[in-house]
Amino acid sequence: MSPDLFQPVVRSGPADTVVRPSTTYWQDAWRRLKKNKMAMAGLYTILVIALIAVAGPWFSHISYSDQDLALANHPPDSQHWFGTDNLGRDLFIRVLYGARISLSIGIVASLINLTIGVLYGGIAGFFGGRVDKIMMNIVDVLYGIPVLLYVILLMVLLKPGLSNIFIALGIAYWLRMARIVRGQILSLKEQEYVLAARTIGAGKWRILFRHLLPNSMGPIIITMTLAIPEAIFTEAFLSFIGLGVSAPMASWGVLASEGVTSLRSYPFQLFFPALAISITMLAFNFLGDGLRDALDPRMRR
Repeated sequence: MSPDLFQPVVRSGPADTVVRPSTTYWQDAWRRLKKNKMAMAGLYTILVIALIAVAGPWFSHISYSDQDLALANHPPDSQHWFGTDNLGRDLFIRVLYGARISLSIGIVASLINLTIGVLYGGIAGFFGGRVDKIMMNIVDVLYGIPVLLYVILLMVLLKPGLSNIFIALGIAYWLRMARIVRGQILSLKEQEYVLAARTIGAGKWRILFRHLLPNSMGPIIITMTLAIPEAIFTEAFLSFIGLGVSAPMASWGVLASEGVTSLRSYPFQLFFPALAISITMLAFNFLGDGLRDALDPRMRR
């Protein structure tokens, strides 16, 4: 037998090279999100609005409640960039202050929505059976009531006020989150890593909070992001009909409501708060759409 048959094969080409470096799920999602120009524009717009809302009023010697009747209904100029309202209050400062209220309402309501919806949907999906049936029947009954009507009824009972808006929106908007989380848990709880955790003796609550919910964070983050503009718009509507924050506080909905009364004579009083609401809504929706594409595992390359 010829010894040449047993000679090792010598590669003359270059060694194996890594075509693409290893990345985590979140690094890959961030890479895809950065490629989405509209989503990044929405993200930067939200950051700018939040920064101006927090820091803007600090650099002004005028308060949102300062009145000067001699300057009532003054059109925009170099001193009052957005003009003044019927009591001579500076609209620019009031819009900035309204951004604080509207953004805080959207974020706090979404956090309450996140807490209730994730816990409720996670428990229903993980335990299944009769527990799931009873819990989701409750959700179906509540889901049959229009959410806006539900919020209005709660505000009538709780009386207008900032803290009551937090409570009403938090109570009303967790249903969608609960459904989404339940669906995710149902699809994940039979995966191999869950069966392995059960095999080594992990408890039910540890499996739910350590394995299932962290792997459902993609849809949870998307739903939460899209819930923020919904809460902002709902608060604006409640303030517009007189069920929102009380004077002299100025959310965007309050400013829009005040601007409607003088729309024909002083349209700028409605234009600027309506523009702020529109830009914020578009920014959050662009960001939410970008997150949906970035966090979808099927979009991975």
